Amino acid sequence: MGSLDWEAVTRENASIRPKAVVLMSGGLDSCVTAAIAHENYEICALHANYGQRTEQRELEAFQAQADFFGIRTRLVVNLGYFSTIGGSSLTDPGIDVPDGDPDNKNIPNTYVPFRNAHFLAIATSWAEVIGARRIFIGAVFEDSAGYPDCRPEYYDRMNALIETGTRPESGIRVETPLIHLRKSEIVRRGIDMGAPLDRSWSCYRLEGRACGTCDSCRLRLVAFAESGQADPISYEERYAEV
Repeated sequence: MGSLDWEAVTRENASIRPKAVVLMSGGLDSCVTAAIAHENYEICALHANYGQRTEQRELEAFQAQADFFGIRTRLVVNLGYFSTIGGSSLTDPGIDVPDGDPDNKNIPNTYVPFRNAHFLAIATSWAEVIGARRIFIGAVFEDSAGYPDCRPEYYDRMNALIETGTRPESGIRVETPLIHLRKSEIVRRGIDMGAPLDRSWSCYRLEGRACGTCDSCRLRLVAFAESGQADPISYEERYAEV
């Protein structure tokens, strides 16, 4: 599929397409997820600030992507209590963000405990209010660095919970269009669709130039290398195996 005039699609079809809440972190996966959702839905974009190290840069990426897609309805929520809870190197400055290690089989300290449940709860509340029947999230299983809230069964159970805990007529369901794809496949899909990957941010550490060595940078750099494409963002250094 070639590149689309996303803003024109939004303008012309907003009145006839159903609404979908799309969780947009500003990252690569959610950027491609937004492009997929945009094909059939009017996107209502949801972004969460949760005290992460790159909070301002992720918010900037979110707004830039939303502008690109011509998204009018946006909600930014602040979940600063994640910093109070701690337990993750993304939200606790006292815990160092580790370099990417493909041989690590344990859940890394960049995991924010049960974070996606908070995001999906807010998305469900908003969807029920605005009449959206779908929630899209860019969860990825194979290349998810072992995060337990990126597993397919997690979303099966979340959908059962949403069905139980919302009005019967709401019909809200979480969609995970990337969950079984490898990161390189996601890159190719995004490029084919003309998604604004140059407006995405993946680094866990830095907000100026991406560090190039954290696990998120590693996954991104390897994915672009495997897809035969140049990564459009700048790095302080490049992961050694790329």
